[in-house]
Amino acid sequence: MSKKVLVVDDEQDVLELLTYNLKQAGYEVLSAEDGKEALWKVRVFSPDIIVLDIMLPVIDGLEVCKTLKKDPQSSKIPIIMLTARGNEADRIKGFESGVDDYLVKPFSVRELILRLKRLLESDSKKTPKKDKVICGDLVIDTAAYTVTYKGKPINLTAMEFKLLAALVEANGALFSRDQLLDNVWNYNAVVDTRTVDAHISRLREKLGPAGKYIQTVHRMGYRFIKS
Repeated sequence: MSKKVLVVDDEQDVLELLTYNLKQAGYEVLSAEDGKEALWKVRVFSPDIIVLDIMLPVIDGLEVCKTLKKDPQSSKIPIIMLTARGNEADRIKGFESGVDDYLVKPFSVRELILRLKRLLESDSKKTPKKDKVICGDLVIDTAAYTVTYKGKPINLTAMEFKLLAALVEANGALFSRDQLLDNVWNYNAVVDTRTVDAHISRLREKLGPAGKYIQTVHRMGYRFIKS
């Protein structure tokens, strides 16, 4: 069955370009021209992945992303954000809102499709070896894709969960940012490593006191210490 892609952009030429190329690549394509319509189509059609412009009428892309990531029914849908804003501060804002990947306009359609494909492939990776990891009050169930702290569920995005699972499975081994990009985001090309930093920061925030298990090794990377 074809994967379903929701493309959200208020520029008609961009919608037509992406719709045509994504269909040619074998995807089922839905489209929306503003944030309100995008939220409605996510609820009704449950896309497998979303390509989301940041500058949208009615509700902007960042707010759309935040709304989707707070809802358990849509929080695990990968989101690639498109924007004319290319500075670091705007990219970090996007990642902090829960975006899984980021492309600056003008962009290569071929690169977008490659990134989309990798995100979808990353979602279908095999289940980690251990079903449950317990660190004090933190319980990570890799079979059910759930995380709880003191019995209360922590709502993680799909990418945040994969990042946490990768760190946990390493049994204390250090991951460089490039290794995390390759293992979690499944990129073989050079990608902005601030992607990793933004996701780690957001993951720690969601884990609360349990965020202490994720340790930063200065200039080296990250590791998960079960103590």
